[in-house]
Amino acid sequence: MQHGFIKVATATPRIRVGDCAHNAAACAELAVSACESGVKLLVFPELCLTGATCADLFFHDRLLCGALEALRVFLAETAACDTLSVVGLPVRHADKLYNCAAVCHRGMLLGIVPKTHIPSSESRWFTPAPAQNLTYELDGGFVNFGTKQIFVSTTVPDLRVGVEIGADATVAVPPSCALSAAGATVICHPTASPEMVRARKNRRHLATSLSARIKAACLSANCGDGESTTDCVFSGHSLIAEDGKVLAERLPFAAEPLCVTEVDVSRLAYDRRRENIFSAVNAGEYTENYFDSDECETELTRFVDPHPFVPADPTERAERCELILSIQAAGLAQRVKAAWAKKLVVGISGGLDSCLALLVMVRAMDLLERPRTDIIAVTMPCFGTTVRTKTNATVLCDELGVDFRTVDIFNAVGQHFADIGHDPENRNVVYENAQARERTQVLMDIANAEGGMVIGTGDLSELVLGWATYNGDHMSMYGVNGGVPKTLVRHVVSHCADCERAAGHAALADAIADIVNTPVSPELLPADEKGDIAQKTEDLVGPYELHDFYLYHLLRYGCTPTKLFRLARHALAPLGYDDATLLHWLEVFVRRFFTQQFKRSCLPDGPKIGSVGVSPRGDLRLPSDASSALWMEEIIELRRTYLS
Repeated sequence: MQHGFIKVATATPRIRVGDCAHNAAACAELAVSACESGVKLLVFPELCLTGATCADLFFHDRLLCGALEALRVFLAETAACDTLSVVGLPVRHADKLYNCAAVCHRGMLLGIVPKTHIPSSESRWFTPAPAQNLTYELDGGFVNFGTKQIFVSTTVPDLRVGVEIGADATVAVPPSCALSAAGATVICHPTASPEMVRARKNRRHLATSLSARIKAACLSANCGDGESTTDCVFSGHSLIAEDGKVLAERLPFAAEPLCVTEVDVSRLAYDRRRENIFSAVNAGEYTENYFDSDECETELTRFVDPHPFVPADPTERAERCELILSIQAAGLAQRVKAAWAKKLVVGISGGLDSCLALLVMVRAMDLLERPRTDIIAVTMPCFGTTVRTKTNATVLCDELGVDFRTVDIFNAVGQHFADIGHDPENRNVVYENAQARERTQVLMDIANAEGGMVIGTGDLSELVLGWATYNGDHMSMYGVNGGVPKTLVRHVVSHCADCERAAGHAALADAIADIVNTPVSPELLPADEKGDIAQKTEDLVGPYELHDFYLYHLLRYGCTPTKLFRLARHALAPLGYDDATLLHWLEVFVRRFFTQQFKRSCLPDGPKIGSVGVSPRGDLRLPSDASSALWMEEIIELRRTYLS
């Protein structure tokens, strides 16, 4: 239960229509089993204690009394369980009959929630829920009876449970909308949905769209084996979705009665605070019923994507890459028109980022129906330039048909060293940054001379880490790559190579493909004795695979270092990263994230690509001198725990 992870489940018991005693025993057996496996929230199908297909038997006192007795049995059998269980049954109240869900915990009835929207097929038997909460008495105890209830965990305050039943979820404004606005982070949905053609697809769409719209987890438990097959068949197809994604699914007619996973309620709560999309005006109308759960460590079984920015499916990945290129090109084209720019200027190194920027510039000029020669690509060889990168830059520019220029900055940087009294043999930060700033000066001056604008190449990962020379490559008139993380840059450029190859441009495709396979490097230190790149970025700042994982979960969901480490162990350890490596680069990431904010505070404009961004104007507004002490304290404690 640490970090907001709650083990949850849906249950599809094997029932007998009208046999309440049998159904109570079947439900209780599943509840005890789920509790023993650590489940803290369990949802049963609609009317599971009687069967949803009892039809006119619902009029009979014998069935209704049997349902209440079944509830008593269920409560007694689960008295030792700290699982919050939601079970369905018909309830008679004030001479009306309601389709209800009883919320139970440790043998206690916490509340009864009636169904609000009664379809015509059920209106023969059931009455819609009352507008306001009433009181219900069972064996001398009184509980709330109504839809305006939220069940709140005292152990994990972000676990706030609401209930809607069956057709409630399908109406234009379902009760879950008001429940989530009142604070519910998990919606339980007992249902009795028959299996038909396209039904599975429709249920998945309903669960994912609802959970995305209300920023919640949705647990939909469906009737299955034992329901009457007079007119329909029930398959037990059940779903657990969170914020637009299916986490777990019990397939139609599956043998296993439980569908189990973990939901992350702290992530949901953070997202709601961050987006501030819910009004609290109706929160006071809702009654909060409190329950506690035993503290425990929730074992993660849910899928955590090791590459959160990169779709695993090749078709989806290609579509995303194409969309990103379109966003970048459209943004740049608009800026070119607004600035009346005669030329676009970019520094081309033979590396990934400058390659992507150039490809975007070409698309923008094609959109504007302007000649590609209005793009000035400048290569500026110096101390660390290798034959491989210079050759790729040359082929790339020649094949794309842009204005390609070479400005050797070796002598200019040497003169600068002499001017400031720096020893060229001292290959410190001055040695490196002088080259980066000289390159930016060359680009800016060419842009001035040509009436153009300099296009920045830095990507999202570099900006988060501050891996840029302040007032060097950090600066431009428009940064097209600022919203694209490094792990995705590689795939976008690979996609471009595939497109060029499909178009028959083999030489261009080969050059782009080799750029993709070239180690990431600023090339500010001399090559090795073989003439290969000696300065590899990931050896210095860490694997971008790790940093992109950390930045996604930190910026998107506000994860603490402890939670970042836990998620990384679950997702990235199978890829070969041990605890020491994960913690080392986590510390580097957190330290650089805080200390390098001053660079992000004055970033040039650039298009936003996804849900994570660092623009100081809209996405990330941090003080440049904020302390990282609280975050570093956690990392120190993690080191003590896992590396001592």
